[in-house]
Amino acid sequence: MFQTHAPRSRLGSALYVCELIYHNSVRAVRKTHGNAFMAIFMNMLQTVVFVLAFYFMFMVLGMRGSALRGDFMIYIMTGVFLYMTHSKTLGAVVGSEGPASPMMQHAPMNTAIAIASAMLSTLYIQVLSLFAILFVYDVAFNPFVMQEIHDPIGCLAMMLLAWFSGAAIGMVFLAAKPWFPTPVNIISTVYQRANMIASGKMFVANTLPGYMLVMFDWNPLFHAIDQSRGYAFSNYFPRNSSWEYALYLSLVLIMIGLMGEFYTRRHASASWMARR
Repeated sequence: MFQTHAPRSRLGSALYVCELIYHNSVRAVRKTHGNAFMAIFMNMLQTVVFVLAFYFMFMVLGMRGSALRGDFMIYIMTGVFLYMTHSKTLGAVVGSEGPASPMMQHAPMNTAIAIASAMLSTLYIQVLSLFAILFVYDVAFNPFVMQEIHDPIGCLAMMLLAWFSGAAIGMVFLAAKPWFPTPVNIISTVYQRANMIASGKMFVANTLPGYMLVMFDWNPLFHAIDQSRGYAFSNYFPRNSSWEYALYLSLVLIMIGLMGEFYTRRHASASWMARR
């Protein structure tokens, strides 16, 4: 009530916003458990279980021979990690606090900070899981795994592209969610489940005939996964995918999502929370 607010410089305002995003990201990471280490470990465990499940599924179904020449675990991880990053980022953005959330009652808080925090907390967990699994695999199973990855920087860039595309699609869903809460929840769930197949993590695009390729090439995650395998394996050259398509589509979708979120925020109503 008796506080005085001194004007901040542009640099000071930027640092203040970064501090808010940092603290809200920590809150998002620790949301699943009171202990910070256990919260991170539980998120990492989901990725580990997913990788092992696909490994044994490929072994049981005899699909290992259809994979690319090279380390089989790298083939699986280039698909699973990008899929998990894309899906979890989409879910985190869609589930972030909207304009009618009680968190928006606090003066420094706004929807942009909530969205950025959801995106960064998911990226932090997935990158940490990636390096942890690669470290354990390198130490315990294959000491030359990092040398077998043809272009690690390119693989990491494709993971960032999968993260960015998931955030872009999540922004569109988030903007439409207050207007159509139930249909948006159903569509986002269906999209994440459909990506189990549509992402292309279980096969490579070069082996698909033309009539099947049109069923997958609309998906930006499909392009990111296929391009990441081109960077991971020196003997694979993806000719049926393009990272430029995934990037440009993500930029268009995030612009649409930002415009929709801005319009939604201006027409926010507290009664929307009762419709969720």
